[in-house]
Amino acid sequence: MSSICYHLFLHPASSRSSRSYTKASRCPGISQLQSTSLQNASNKLSFHYSFCYPHKVHRNTQAVEPTFAISTMLKDTTVENAENIGVLSVDPSLEPYKDHFIYRSKRYFEQKALIEKYEGSLEEFAQGYLKFGFNKEKDGIVYREWAPAAQEAQLIGDFNGWNGSNHKMEKNEFGVWMLKIPDNGGKPSIPHNSRVKFRFKQSNGTWVDRIPAWIRYATVDPNQFGAAYDGVYWDPPPSERYEFKHPRPPKPISPRIYEAHVGMSCPEPRISTYREFADDVLPRIRANNYNTVQLMAIMEHSYYASFGYHVTNFFAVSGRSGTPEDLKYLIDKAHSFGLLVLMDVVHSHASNNVSDGLSGFDVGQRTQDSYFHTGESGYHKLWDSRLFNYANWEVLRFLLSNLRWWLGEFQFDGFRFDGVTSMLYHHHGINIAFTGNYSEYFSFATDIDAVVYLMLANYLVHRFLPDAITIAEDVSGMPALCRPLSECGIGFSYRLAMAIPDKWIDYLKNKEDLDWSMQEIVHTLTNRRYTEKCIAYAESHDQSIVGDKTIAFTLMDNEMYTGMSDLQPASPVIDRGIALHKIIHFLTMALGGEGYLNFMGNEFGHPEWIDFPREGNSWSYDKCRRQWSLVDKDHLRYKYMNEFNRAMNLLDDRFSFLASAKQIVSSASDLDKVIVFERGDLVFVFNFHPEKTYHGYKVGCDLPGKYRVALDSDAFEFGGHGRVGHNVDHFTSPEGIPGVPETNFNNRPNSFRVLAPARTSVVYYKVDENAERESEEKAAAEDATILAGDSNTEV
Repeated sequence: MSSICYHLFLHPASSRSSRSYTKASRCPGISQLQSTSLQNASNKLSFHYSFCYPHKVHRNTQAVEPTFAISTMLKDTTVENAENIGVLSVDPSLEPYKDHFIYRSKRYFEQKALIEKYEGSLEEFAQGYLKFGFNKEKDGIVYREWAPAAQEAQLIGDFNGWNGSNHKMEKNEFGVWMLKIPDNGGKPSIPHNSRVKFRFKQSNGTWVDRIPAWIRYATVDPNQFGAAYDGVYWDPPPSERYEFKHPRPPKPISPRIYEAHVGMSCPEPRISTYREFADDVLPRIRANNYNTVQLMAIMEHSYYASFGYHVTNFFAVSGRSGTPEDLKYLIDKAHSFGLLVLMDVVHSHASNNVSDGLSGFDVGQRTQDSYFHTGESGYHKLWDSRLFNYANWEVLRFLLSNLRWWLGEFQFDGFRFDGVTSMLYHHHGINIAFTGNYSEYFSFATDIDAVVYLMLANYLVHRFLPDAITIAEDVSGMPALCRPLSECGIGFSYRLAMAIPDKWIDYLKNKEDLDWSMQEIVHTLTNRRYTEKCIAYAESHDQSIVGDKTIAFTLMDNEMYTGMSDLQPASPVIDRGIALHKIIHFLTMALGGEGYLNFMGNEFGHPEWIDFPREGNSWSYDKCRRQWSLVDKDHLRYKYMNEFNRAMNLLDDRFSFLASAKQIVSSASDLDKVIVFERGDLVFVFNFHPEKTYHGYKVGCDLPGKYRVALDSDAFEFGGHGRVGHNVDHFTSPEGIPGVPETNFNNRPNSFRVLAPARTSVVYYKVDENAERESEEKAAAEDATILAGDSNTEV
């Protein structure tokens, strides 16, 4: 048995992945985006810096010679009290990059101060939807749109027969077009739920029609194939407006997240609705003891198969699943169940659709007059999408207001930010294998404009909702991403531990069971930064989309069609598949982070893959659904995986082990295929050996006393073989010399012996003997009272 001890709270290494950050599954690749040269990066840094300021405000910035060291340039921007960079005390190895932190801190505070100076406050700035788009004002509707490159502009729609000659707009000095449409007979001139578009003339004299950038609802003609979306004026009367009834639930100490896609959540081959999800799926999520729901594909996207990541209309609810009021119903019902609701927000890029997307406002103007960068820097070549210019004043207004809109109007409780790696670096992570070398994070490759935006975003979100949860989808493991802004961190609550699912897929596809390395698995699961929290997951939607399989389907494949009946003995493939499915997900949850995420259906081993309607499958919905009947039928084995998933979450409810900073791996034996660790005061024993059952297996622990089984993956109710006794007390024995860890057993001062069956996980909790004794005495006293009452009863 090997003796190896991992202490998470002493582990400073960054989490990383060997793969390039491409997400090629979302959009076919085109070509590699080359890294910016030092010369270009230096010029770009200075160039963007000048655009941090509002219109009509200028600041001289001196160009920096590329021959200067980066530290020399950054030292020129030292701010007061620059030595108070808190992340350096958390991780002293960041000291060589102190100047980088000083520079970005200066940029952040300057940008925030300018917003406060010219907009009143960041909070007011982030309520741009009260000014832009359509808003009711006294005696009419006012419409504003930022389009500096437009030569003329009109508002057209159903309300004026699509003729804008009587609804021409005027432009102010900042490139904002404005029009007030007076009410007609005391009623709005633009009816609720009617179609509208922004028409403007380009510099070449061509008129184009676009959906308003701040539109709150957009729809498409379902009878017309490939039809462009129309903007919809959404302002329902009070009788039709949904009013929230339930308060936000309290923030859990550890999020257990159920990732879901509303559209594919029904069993029929069609698009499900927000109300169906609320009524049919939310009860399942609550029954499985999750405390948080993460909703994908909420922002409108014209291409369904993009999984919601090619956003066209940022303030609009995806109309495929219902109206904005329907989404409010869903969120309110989730709150009634005690579930937080996070939104998968996409601010890393935008759809390149011209006719129905934000990209349509780019008509060749200079970058400071556009939402996006110009030239190659404005396109993501693997995702085939547009890239924001985060230094632009109006882009900041648009994106920050977008966050405030979803938090306030729809009562979301936080966000999972998509594509953060692409935002953080000019190379967008394309064909980059992050090794954990700090120079990969702090150089001219770092996009300071995007870093400042993310800092502002986290400030805003937590200012509006202090208990909000923000999660960064970052594969690079950038240091300080999840440290507070007060320490010069970027301010996220959590980062997704993206290397974990890659490791499981690699093992399942490329290694025999006896070749699995327990030490390598443990390293992958514990390799996260000190004090920066992670959300662990064994598989998300990425592992299930077309071209790949769920873990369950990878393990059992075709036998899931023939061997899942509980009315017949399980085949070796099914027995192995269910056993590994349970312990892979449980080990990931218990050791991989401070929160846990599961994608819809994977809790019960949903088979096959996800394939959205597209030309390649003749626009079929067959695999764009969830077959809930599989887990509902009592004679099928899916119920066992579902019950174990529920029990995993219940264990955290009972012991709060995910929130514990005490995480110590005392053994990761490649010979035995056994992993033993403590999380909180629980002792976890995982035996991955395909054949060997260990009797009297010795495990180390911290606290002396009596231990009992808290959770056993081999229990009958989880489809196991019931080999572990649950009514057995395990008493500890002291190990080695007190106070001398090297003389202890696996560096633990105490030990006890257990039965560790093949392919199982068993968790032990320390019995509170005082509480147990008090309970027994109380029960005895109650029995005595009952007996005394019986003896005094008259016959």
